[in-house]
Amino acid sequence: MSLLAFKHGISSDPLGALSSWNHSLHFCEWKGVTCSHRHQRVTLLDLSQQKLVGSISPYISNLTFLRVIFLQENSFSGQISQEIGRLFRLRVLNMSHNSLGGEIPSNLSCCTLLQVITLEYNNMSAKIPVQLSTLQNLKELDLGHNFLIGGIPPSLGNLSSLTDLLLYSNPLEGSIPGELAQIQSLISIALSDNKLSGTIPSSLYNISSIERIAMAKNQLYGSLPFDIGISLPKLQFLLLGVNQFTGHFPISLSNASWLQCLGLDDNHFSGPVPEYLGGLQDLTTINLWGNQFGTGKADDLSFITSLTNCSNLERVDLSMNHFGGILPSSIANLSTHLTWLQLGASQIVGSIPSHIGNLVNLEYLGVYKSLITGTIPTSIGKLRSLQRMIMEGNMLSGQIPSSIGNITQLNLLTLYENNLTGSIPSALGNCKKLETLNLSKNNLRGAIPRQVIILSSLSIALDLSHNSLTGSLALDVGNLIHLAMLDVSSNKLSGEIPYTLGECESLLELYMDVNSFQGTIPSSLSGLKAIQSLGFSYNNFSGRIPKYLEELALLTYINLSFNNLQGEVPKQGVFRNASAISVIGNGNLCGGIPALKLDPCPILDNDKKRKSLVFKVIVSVASAALCFFFFFCASAALYWLRKLRKKPSPKTSIEGQHLNVSYAELYQATSGFSSENLIGVGSYGTVYKGILGGEENIVAVKVLNLQLRGASKSFMAECKALRNIRHRNLVKIITSCSSVDFGGNDFKALVFEYMPNGSLEEWLHPKLDEQYQLRILNFNERLNIAIDVASVLEYLHHHCHTPIAHCDLKPSNILLDEHMNAHVCDFGLAQLYSRITSKSSEEQSSTIGLKGTIGYIAPEYGRGGHVSTSGDVYSYGILLLELFTGKCPTDDMFRDGLSLHKFAEMAFPDRTIEILDPILQLEDEEERGANDARSYRDKMHRLRACLVSLVRIGIACSTELLRERMQMGDVSKEMYAIRERFQAVGIHGEKQNRALLNGEGPSYLSN
Repeated sequence: MSLLAFKHGISSDPLGALSSWNHSLHFCEWKGVTCSHRHQRVTLLDLSQQKLVGSISPYISNLTFLRVIFLQENSFSGQISQEIGRLFRLRVLNMSHNSLGGEIPSNLSCCTLLQVITLEYNNMSAKIPVQLSTLQNLKELDLGHNFLIGGIPPSLGNLSSLTDLLLYSNPLEGSIPGELAQIQSLISIALSDNKLSGTIPSSLYNISSIERIAMAKNQLYGSLPFDIGISLPKLQFLLLGVNQFTGHFPISLSNASWLQCLGLDDNHFSGPVPEYLGGLQDLTTINLWGNQFGTGKADDLSFITSLTNCSNLERVDLSMNHFGGILPSSIANLSTHLTWLQLGASQIVGSIPSHIGNLVNLEYLGVYKSLITGTIPTSIGKLRSLQRMIMEGNMLSGQIPSSIGNITQLNLLTLYENNLTGSIPSALGNCKKLETLNLSKNNLRGAIPRQVIILSSLSIALDLSHNSLTGSLALDVGNLIHLAMLDVSSNKLSGEIPYTLGECESLLELYMDVNSFQGTIPSSLSGLKAIQSLGFSYNNFSGRIPKYLEELALLTYINLSFNNLQGEVPKQGVFRNASAISVIGNGNLCGGIPALKLDPCPILDNDKKRKSLVFKVIVSVASAALCFFFFFCASAALYWLRKLRKKPSPKTSIEGQHLNVSYAELYQATSGFSSENLIGVGSYGTVYKGILGGEENIVAVKVLNLQLRGASKSFMAECKALRNIRHRNLVKIITSCSSVDFGGNDFKALVFEYMPNGSLEEWLHPKLDEQYQLRILNFNERLNIAIDVASVLEYLHHHCHTPIAHCDLKPSNILLDEHMNAHVCDFGLAQLYSRITSKSSEEQSSTIGLKGTIGYIAPEYGRGGHVSTSGDVYSYGILLLELFTGKCPTDDMFRDGLSLHKFAEMAFPDRTIEILDPILQLEDEEERGANDARSYRDKMHRLRACLVSLVRIGIACSTELLRERMQMGDVSKEMYAIRERFQAVGIHGEKQNRALLNGEGPSYLSN
């Protein structure tokens, strides 16, 4: 009956695992059930990997003779009931890789014989029960990949039989308890990917049985004990990456003769890498990237020669360090088992060894952004297993060897920013799996080989720009049907655009600028339905601009400047936005939107008579319509005059006493909603500049497009949100209008205070304006804008009578007044909700679904999560990172799991200055010359200190888990504190700056 009750809790059994569970068979013969021979009691339940969906019935606790439960790799949900603690004979419990939630049952402590607990890859939350410390027979505790909070209970040190403590990938905090050193039986300790801090207890190194230590991705600091290798002679895995460890290589590691994996990546280790590593002959992995290893001297890489003794070596990553000196030729003599070799971003000189082809099993080769010279050796063609080859940013010269065509497994090849010469080898056509090919910024000559153009595997990018390639673009370019980006700009290519280019339906970006292409833009390019950016500038194109270009719905940028184009410029699609197009340098173009300031197109002679007749008809009709209009206005005025005499009508607007406006007044204020007054286009409407009630009263009129689904709802949401809120950094609403237009159609509009400096989007990602001047925000302006926005969100979340979630915070919804103060606008998606204690930031009564803007929308909204103030906090975190890195969250670089959040997280805190917006770095250089050295260094020190703290806040706000995000009240306080520190002087300010550089926040924020 207990087993049937368990079956009853299963809602889906696609593999029929429980089909035998019926009365026709004895239950001991049911699949997955094992009984004792003597008493016919169930002792083992094994339903692993059966794709079962449902909950785990508490009646399983009636099977009191159970010794083993295997339910891993299914889709069980719900909680593990406390009743499971009644299984006092239980020895093995494995429910990993499910979707179980809730807390770990504290009653497990009653299962006194329990030896193995495996609950990894679930959704279990709450703290680790201290009752687990009573399981004296427990040997393996695996709670990895859950949502366990709090600290590691020191009482776990009482588990005297424990061999494996696996608590990785949880948000556990606090320090590692020294009591764990009491467990002398420990073999493996895995605490990676938590939020642990402090130092590793020195007593832990006294457990001589330890073979594996994995504590990567925490906030641990300190240096490794001098005698670590002596204390842990059996150590096989030492993984301490992504922490804050300092110091040199411990000499005693030479005694850890069993060591296989050494991971010290992304820390602050320094000094030379010892040659004794070569004596650790079992080494398979050496990961040292992202430290300060090396001294910049000639013999920094001498230890590589000693590594030739490590015959099992598979992975070596030495990138992003301070290594100097010559790349030793002995690197070609490393183990033939080597699959990964990365040496980039250092000061290494010399050439790539000629015998690099000896590493026949190499799958990844990265030698980039260094000072490597010489040629690419022909032996590179022997690396038949190579999949990714990255050698950009060096000083390589000579030709690209044709032997590279022998690497048939290659899917990424980047050689840009070198001094390579000669032609592109046609042998690259043999690389049938190639997805990305970037040979830009070299001195390559000759034609583009047909063998490359027909590589249909190219799907990510083909970048041949900034070379001296000649000839035409072959018709075979139509084979690139999967390609997303094609860039052949800044070459010497000629001829016409092949019509077959229109068959590349996956193209998102096409750049052909600065060449000698000629002829007309072919009509076949209308097939590029996915195209977003087109660059045709500085060529010899002639003829008219094709009308189909305005029908390409996803096109957001097109550059046709400096050609010989003529005729009328289209007005629809991308051509409606003057900042998205460039047509300068074409003397015979006319028409287009007024912002382009082109001459109007002339009327053809043979059309004059017909035009004249049409004009007369129009004048006649217009006269009749005008008479009818005056009659209608007079009648309407008389009607309203009589009505007003009967009963005074109170003024209705959002603020109650603001002026009423009619459709006619707004029509006049905006010159008939003229495109010359167009200042923005949003999701549900269009914004016009207008003059209302006088020359000095400039306003912004947001006209809702009521044909769009949700526009009316957006209008009501914005009115409701703005009715009773007041804040200096909100865009002030003057009035609203809900009426009908001259055609009798419904009309709704909102009238706002005009912001002369436009949106933050236009400043963060500037383009040339009509005066060809770039808009640039300095550091102080960006900091003030971030504080203004934080202040608004704090007010909306915590100080309104009814809290408000904006739901669409992004740079285009932040406007700047004449003093560069920020004002948040566009409350069309805003949600009002009642206060809920304790979990108000995580649960609300209404869902938002997938609303907002990609890149800024909180991840839980994409999964159908509830509206919350935490969603705004996430958007603010992304906005803050964008402000100071200059990177848009939807930039092309953010793919394959990389996001703006992770980009900043990887650089924090020591390489934070490297991700600073380049425009700000240029500003630094200008200030260097404008100020004396001492004051410049002081200001740059304070700037860097502030930047570290700002990025920390951005990371903390944009974390994926709601409960880990900061509250806007704390954010606002800390932002003001940062500004004070930026402006601080003297000794006290210097101390504050050091704290900021260390990634520390104010004292009131302990995290």
